Amino acid sequence: MPDTTTPSATPSATLDLAIDLMGRASVTPADVGCQALMIERLERLGFHIERLPFGDVENFWAVRGHQGPVLAFAGHTDVVPSGPESQWDHPPFAPFIDDDGMLLGRGAADMKGSLAAMITAVERFVTAHPDHDGKIAFLITSDEEGPAVDGTKAVVEHLRETHQRLDYCIVGEPSSTERVGDVIKNGRRGSLGAVLRVKGVQGHVAYPHMARNPIHEAAPALDALAREHWDTGNDFFPATSFQISNIRSGTGATNVIPGELEVVFNFRYSTELTHEELRRRTEAILDAHGLDYHLDWTLNGEPFLTAEGQLVEAAVAGVEGVTGERPTLSTAGGTSDGRFIATLGSQVVELGPRNDTIHKVNERVRAADLDTLSEIYEAILTRLFAHLD
Repeated sequence: MPDTTTPSATPSATLDLAIDLMGRASVTPADVGCQALMIERLERLGFHIERLPFGDVENFWAVRGHQGPVLAFAGHTDVVPSGPESQWDHPPFAPFIDDDGMLLGRGAADMKGSLAAMITAVERFVTAHPDHDGKIAFLITSDEEGPAVDGTKAVVEHLRETHQRLDYCIVGEPSSTERVGDVIKNGRRGSLGAVLRVKGVQGHVAYPHMARNPIHEAAPALDALAREHWDTGNDFFPATSFQISNIRSGTGATNVIPGELEVVFNFRYSTELTHEELRRRTEAILDAHGLDYHLDWTLNGEPFLTAEGQLVEAAVAGVEGVTGERPTLSTAGGTSDGRFIATLGSQVVELGPRNDTIHKVNERVRAADLDTLSEIYEAILTRLFAHLD
């Protein structure tokens, strides 16, 4: 285990495990033994382990119990690269608890801290309720920060093909803002990306009548797309947004009208629309402007929403019971692996530590927050399954 400095007592069981996981440089899609460490502890509790490697990605599905609804804890052992280590106050893969009680290191918030909290919560719950009727599961991947093709998405397809149910899912993504548990994500917007290529005719800038400038031709259409009112959102989602992220054209010379324009754009959309509708309306606008174009679409994830149900009720009550504060439900932010799990018809929420330092230099969480998070996870299990003993 890496050396740590703590301002007071010895780290808790949750912190010990988080520190062990964070000390492994599991930059996506590497796992570096993180899953083996988790599997070892779950096997001691009587979990049945199904290792599911796909390509270069390590995954596992673990289940304990024989009947009743299935609650899965979902997460990832991979982390994003640290960037230049010289910019960190402490080596990114040598986790460190400072004098202010902050746990520093890559993965503290996203999301090895959550993984540790999940494991210790389940350990305490199973010890207290060894004969629970509900099934507890873990869906863990090393491919969330990367392409996300051979990870949770592939495991979900395996579960679908083998007719394994998944009723409730808690994804450990960092959802909190000001204090741990203050925000629960009960849905996410869909993400639809596209690369638009508009064809023109290359020529000399001094003879524009002998060329056709794709930038000039596309500009009104792009303006129309940016001004389009796609929807008004609903009680859970903001209005759909259209954003251009990149424009490329030209030969590098200042006196050449380009022959092609490439535009990269993305929709973040609500449950008011489908990706088919967005594609149709986009193409109608481009057609109305008479462009010679080609579009390559990429559906990164469809929107999902758990507006109500037993999981949301248990999660809200669990947070309130541990922290004394009622959490806010939110669908803000980017995509997560919850988008794949929701396709099974599962109730899905995301609940984890504060997200203000994720993917940043000096990523950190308050060490005590991980113990609080573990208590919240245990409280949710208790509300869903303890009464089934």
